[in-house]
Amino acid sequence: MDQLLQWVLFPCIVITLALSSFFSFKSRRSNEARTRGMNTARMNISMGFLLLFIAAVQLFLSEESTLRIVIGAIFMVIGLFNLFAGLRNLSAYRDKGQHEARRP
Repeated sequence: MDQLLQWVLFPCIVITLALSSFFSFKSRRSNEARTRGMNTARMNISMGFLLLFIAAVQLFLSEESTLRIVIGAIFMVIGLFNLFAGLRNLSAYRDKGQHEARRP
């Protein structure tokens, strides 16, 4: 079971790390505020998943120690916060774009 989790979690960590870097680069290079905000929100979503996957590694794939459980729990809380903030900001920027498109 541990071997299967390693084969699933490692690619997920690498993919979300690449997505976080990609959206960070795109948000820094963007001149338009709405596009920058949407890319930053996507970066937060990717980073939230990245931290959740790292927390899963700490909690499930290592020996039972108090320090690893605490670190995994901290990563999980920060990851959930990033995921929530990214989803909230993405929906806000999408709504803002839809309101701008409706104006004559």
